[in-house]
Amino acid sequence: MKLIHKLLNFVLPPITVFAICLILPFLSIFKFFDYIFRYLFPENLKGKVVLITGASSGIGEHLAYEYAKKGANLALVARREDTLREVANKSAQLGSPDVLVIRADVSQVDQCKQFIEVVVNHFGRLDHLVCNAGIGFHCAFEDASNVTNFVPVMDVNFWGSIYPTYFAIPYLKRFKGKIVVNASVAGWMIQPRVTIYGASKAALINFYDNLRVELARKVSITIVSPGFVDSELSRGKLLTMRGEVEVDPMIRKILRGIPFESTRECAKAIVAAASRGDKYITEPWWYNVLYLLRILCPDMLEWSYHLLLSTCEIPLERD
Repeated sequence: MKLIHKLLNFVLPPITVFAICLILPFLSIFKFFDYIFRYLFPENLKGKVVLITGASSGIGEHLAYEYAKKGANLALVARREDTLREVANKSAQLGSPDVLVIRADVSQVDQCKQFIEVVVNHFGRLDHLVCNAGIGFHCAFEDASNVTNFVPVMDVNFWGSIYPTYFAIPYLKRFKGKIVVNASVAGWMIQPRVTIYGASKAALINFYDNLRVELARKVSITIVSPGFVDSELSRGKLLTMRGEVEVDPMIRKILRGIPFESTRECAKAIVAAASRGDKYITEPWWYNVLYLLRILCPDMLEWSYHLLLSTCEIPLERD
C-alpha cells in the first residue's frame, strides 16, 4: 500500500497537468458558448413560485423586488412579520401577482417543514428556493465569553438553509427547479475575527457543491458569494460575544474605506445568475481576484492580515 501511494505521488501530478492542458482549451470554448446561450435565453420567471428566506431586509428584501419585477409569485419568510408585510406590499406594486408572507425561524426544523408545505399548498408548486437568511459575527475567537454563544451562527447560517432545502427538494424536482444559496466570500477567504461565520459559509459551499452532483439534471444550484454589501450586517447588526444580536456602530468605522456594493445591484446580479443557471456568482466580480490570491499566494494574504491586525486597534466588547 505504501508503494502504491509513492507511485501515485510521483505519477499523478504530471498526468493531471497534462490532462488539464489538453482539455482546458476545448472546455473553455464549450463554457463560453454555453454562457452566451444562457445569457441570451435566461429562464422566464413570470408566474414562477419563489420562496425567499431572510426576506425582511438586506439582500433578501431586494431579491424579492427583483423577482417581483420579473412577474414571479413570492413567498417571503422571516421572523419580523411587520417588516415582511412592507416588503410584500412593495413587491406587489413592482409586479408580483401573489405574495405570501410567512413568519418563521429557519433554525427550527419543524417551522421549515411547515412553511414549505404552506407554500406548496398555496401555489401548487415551488420553482426557486432562495436560502438567504443569515446572521453575522465579528470578534476574535478567544475573546468570546462562552464558546456555546457561537451555536446560533451555525444554526441560522448552515442549518437554516439545509432544513428548507431538505423539505423543498421533492417539489423542486417536479419542475426542475433551482436552489439559490447565499454564502459569502468569507467561506473561502482568509478573514480573521469572523472564524465561526466563515466556517458556517464554508460549510454551505461544500454542502451545496456536493448536493449539486446528487441532484444533477433534476435541480440546479447557484452558490452566491457576496463581498461587502450595504446591508444590516455591514452596518453592524451582528451576534455579539455574549451571544446576543445587537447593532455595533463601531463595525462600520472599522470597515471605513472599504467599497460597498449596493444591496439592489447585488440582488439584481443574483437573480440574473439564477435565471441563467450559473453554478457560482461572486459579487462584486472583482472579489474573484482575491480567490486566485487565496489559492496561489495564501502566505501573502496571511501576512497582510497579520500586519493589519497589528497596526489597527480594533475595539472589543466588554462584558
